[in-house]
Parts: sequence; C-alpha cells; structure tokens
Amino acid sequence: MKKGKKFLICAGIFAVCALLAWGSYFAFSRTGLSVSIAPPIIVFAILFTLICGIVSRWVPQSRFLHFFYFRDWENKSKILIITLVVLFIISTVLCALKPSEEEMIQMASEQVRNEIKEDENRSIKRVSVTYQSLYFINYVSFQSTTGDFSEKHVGFAGEIYSADEGAMKTVGNFVSYTYRMLGCRQSVLYGVKLTIFLTASSVVCGLILSVFLALGKISRFKILSKICSGYIFFFRGTPLLIQLFCVYLAIPGMIQGFSWKNFALSIFPSVGAEAVYWGAFIAAFIAFSLNSAAYCAEIVRAAIQSIDKGQNEAAKALGMSYGQTMSKIIIPQSLGRLVPPVANEFIMVLKDASLVFAISLQDITTISRNIATNEASFIVFLPALILFLIVTAFFSMIFNKLEKYFSKYY
Repeated sequence: MKKGKKFLICAGIFAVCALLAWGSYFAFSRTGLSVSIAPPIIVFAILFTLICGIVSRWVPQSRFLHFFYFRDWENKSKILIITLVVLFIISTVLCALKPSEEEMIQMASEQVRNEIKEDENRSIKRVSVTYQSLYFINYVSFQSTTGDFSEKHVGFAGEIYSADEGAMKTVGNFVSYTYRMLGCRQSVLYGVKLTIFLTASSVVCGLILSVFLALGKISRFKILSKICSGYIFFFRGTPLLIQLFCVYLAIPGMIQGFSWKNFALSIFPSVGAEAVYWGAFIAAFIAFSLNSAAYCAEIVRAAIQSIDKGQNEAAKALGMSYGQTMSKIIIPQSLGRLVPPVANEFIMVLKDASLVFAISLQDITTISRNIATNEASFIVFLPALILFLIVTAFFSMIFNKLEKYFSKYY
C-alpha cells in the first residue's frame, strides 16, 4: 500500500475520533455532567487506539497503525489499558451520580440560604459561593464576607457530605486545590496545562534546533563548529534559572522601549489583561527552548556518531551527497537511540518548569505557593506532588512505548 493512502487512512481515523470525542464533550455539557475538557480527550485516546488496532489488520506494512495493534502488546500494557478504560467507565458513572450545583447549594444551612436570597437585591454581596467540580466529585464553599459563618460541602456518588471538619475537610481541600492547579474554567496558561504546554513546546522546539547544532558541531567547517560548540557550552554551563532571568529581565533592560507585555500584545492582541502572563510565558518558552536545544544537541550528536562510519563511506561510494546521507541513512537510524535520552530530557524540563514561579508565571508550583500563603494550609503541596507524579508517569509510559517501538527496527 502506498504511503499516501496510509496517510489518508490515518488522517481519516484521526478526524472520526476527533468528531466523536467532541461529540461526547457536548453530550457531557448538555447533561450537566462535567465542564472539564478531560472526557473528550480520554474518549479520543480510547477510540483512536481501538480503531487503529482494528484497521492495522487490513493495512499491511504500516508501522504507525501496527503500533496500536492490541494483540501484539505486552501483557503489562494490556492490563494497564484495560485498567484505565475500567477506571474511566467507573468515573463516568460516578460523574452521572454526582450532585448538581443546585443540589449542593440547597444543602446549605437555613441562615446561608436566606443570606444568598437577600444578596439578590444587594449591591454588595454578603455571601461568597465557590463551586468547583472535578469530573466525579464536587465541592462548594459558603463564606461570609463579614466572617460570621463558613460552610463547606463535598458531593460524591449521589451523596452530599459536610466538609467543615474531619476527613471530609481534607478531601474538600484536595478537591479545591487540585481544581485551582488544573486551571479549570480558566485559559490554557494555568497550572498543569501551563506546565505541560511549556515543557512540550520547549522540548519540541529545542529538539528541532538541536539537529542543526549537532550537525554544525560535527561539521568540517571550523568556524561553524566553534560557534555551535560555544553555544552548547554556554547553555549547558550556566544555570537555567539565571538564563530565565536574563531573558525575562535583562533583555527588556538592554532594549529601550521593549517589554514582554507589549510583545505579547503585538502577537496576541485579544489577550488583554492577561498580556503580562502571556509575555512571561513567551520569555520562559524562549529560555527553556534555548537551554533544551543545547542538551538535545549533545544527544543528537552522540546518536549520529554512534552509527558505523562504514555506512557513511558506503553512501559516498554510491554518490550520495552529505545531506542525502544524513537525511536518508544516518538520522533515520539514530531515531531509536534518541528516544531514551530525549525522554529523560523531557522529564527534566517538566520538573524544571517549576522554576517559572520566579517570574510569577501561574504554573503548579506558583499556584500551590499562593494557596498555601492565602489559606495558611500546606496540604496544598500534597496534591501538587501527586499531579507532578501523574504527569511524569503518563509521559514516561508514552516514551517507554516509543522506545520499544523504535527498538524493533533500529
């Protein structure tokens, strides 16, 4: 089967799964089950894996589709996927049983309900109502602006529990803190989403740049080799936090009239008041990408030089140019050897992303610290650790699969 036809099949599967996944999003929204973006993503992953696994039987010699063929997976992978599907089904059922926001508010004491009713005719509200929903569990807090009363409730599996004290208070705090760190009902540049987006975009950009740096370092042109070597030495020899400060603080200081806020507004005019955070994100992205490029360059260089020199000489004997040799022979064989060290670099950048708290970018660490300061509760760092661990485990699993996949062919 031709590559073009295989590509069209993959694109068609992707489009169908995307449509079904977003259909599930609207179904969830209309039934009031969840406002989270998690359901369509999970549905898409399940459908895409199943359909690709089925189609791979009728599309021969397709490495991409064969990767999803369930029968060829290891038993550990099968158990993991089945467990995740079962957990998704259970959590969906629990989500359907979850009390609604109206039911949660109705569980408030008579005093709170009377104050809420009177607030409808007041210009200044006396009751602050905070409702937070995490897919299959929700949390509501009633706080008096004068400090006269405070009530908290947790909704789970069709029941509503008081969260003013005891174990339910801890559960309610976990829900509230996790909700805020995930950035629910907020833009993409919040909490976990910011951490993942910053890491993925920085490593991808750094990896692309690293290919040119690695080829430049091993080039026969001494000037180019020295420049690339100097770049790698500089960014590997200085702390990432100092590099971040230099990009975010030193560049505006050296260029008169320049600010990251105005730069963000020139690119994204619609961000408005969020321009400060978008500017900080752009600065962090540049710093992390430049730093990641230096480390990935050494990874790419080592992978390229690990290929037997005889293959390079054979390519020359066949009349292939340097570019053809690299693009068609050397680099394709290096891909399998790149996965483990690049995966390690990705995990390192994921954890180093916590450094953006220094420029007040709202990642997991910054939000956790703000919550701990405002509420004098250090329990918030426990869900922060768990979120980092979940994200790290998820990407580690993906990279392990990629490593095993490429190891079959290279």
